[in-house]
Amino acid sequence: MKLIVGLGNPGIIYANSRHNIGFQVVKSLVRKQNCALKRDKFTLALSAKIKAGNQNILLALPLTFMNLSGLSVKALVEKYKIDLQDLLVVCDDLDLEFGRLKLRARGSSGGHRGLESIIDTLASEEFCRLRIGIGRPHAKIGASRFVLTRFKRSEKQKLNEMLSDACGCCLAWAAQGVEKTMNLFNRKLRPS
Repeated sequence: MKLIVGLGNPGIIYANSRHNIGFQVVKSLVRKQNCALKRDKFTLALSAKIKAGNQNILLALPLTFMNLSGLSVKALVEKYKIDLQDLLVVCDDLDLEFGRLKLRARGSSGGHRGLESIIDTLASEEFCRLRIGIGRPHAKIGASRFVLTRFKRSEKQKLNEMLSDACGCCLAWAAQGVEKTMNLFNRKLRPS
């Protein structure tokens, strides 16, 4: 079984913030598969099982706050006996231009507190992550405030394309593995 975890903060006030793009990707996958997320107290997460081709996939949204994501991810990994190479974490990235996707097989947190929590809790960097570019804040607004802002109206069309591409990337990762999927999705954005 593959595990795809979208990172974000629970609660209505964070629902459509840039920091919750991981949640939005998993919710898009759930809608496309016409299933429902269910609460699991043991894993501190909402989750749903789907099938893509012949691959069983568990989709999950941690109900911990971003900085404690590792608690939920570790519980999911242990409960479902997931090998770390079968774990994909979807999160936002300030250092990628808006709309760009970057899939990696392993690596550091890059300063992302959710990834940092997962790395610390699992005691490993050996899991896949899909970083989604949310853009950089202007000098007048700090990064911690910027990630909690909502996408602008002018970004909505690109946001829909980005979510669609991210869903495609997640399903391709589950079916074809990380190397082939990186070749398909880790490309520079075309000019608008």
